[in-house]
Amino acid sequence: MVEIHCGALLFDLDGVLIDSTPAAARVWHRWAVEHGFDPETVVRMAHGRPSRTTIRELLHNTEPHDHDIDREDREVERMEMEDLDGVVLLPGARELLNTLPPERWTIATSCTRPLAKVRLRAAGLPIPKTMITSSDVKIGKPDPEPYLKAAAELGLAASGCIVVEDAPAGVRAGKAAGARVIAFLTTMPRGDLEDAGADWIVQNCADIAASATSNDNHDDGLHLSLSL
Repeated sequence: MVEIHCGALLFDLDGVLIDSTPAAARVWHRWAVEHGFDPETVVRMAHGRPSRTTIRELLHNTEPHDHDIDREDREVERMEMEDLDGVVLLPGARELLNTLPPERWTIATSCTRPLAKVRLRAAGLPIPKTMITSSDVKIGKPDPEPYLKAAAELGLAASGCIVVEDAPAGVRAGKAAGARVIAFLTTMPRGDLEDAGADWIVQNCADIAASATSNDNHDDGLHLSLSL
């Protein structure tokens, strides 16, 4: 067991609290085929990043050169909001969130806000008022902006928080924000998470026990026990 103190937990959504991988893969596979790209490459590129970023990178050097990125992004979002088959809670997610005071956690996701809300409702999870989505930032992961804003929404510095991620882009975003990062082995190989700079690597939320603290040694915050 590893014991940690922090001000709050900043969660990614997909691959951390919920599993939407099959649904997302279906959507990106379909989009890739329609646009003449290798589906496996596109699905891998899209994981953990804003869809707009992936679309722009893929269409940048293709004909015609005046692709409507906004239209493509809206279409991907529409398909993802309609495909909720298999969107489920990951192990330990509900139990962990139930132990956390509402002011001690939030979500920073590469989903748009409408898509994040649809998936949270499908999984039966609460929608935090402080949630940060790709709709709320100018630059998505691996840029630190999503986690800097998520911490600020809780009135905290990111350096006092712990980010919980499953994708290398998200791990890098958390580290760039100055946070420590717990990475999950839900979607990516251990080596990729280590290379991205994860501080700890566990299986999923079931390996994290949390309790609120308030004593002479620490300001109010969270005490975590990790089962490595």
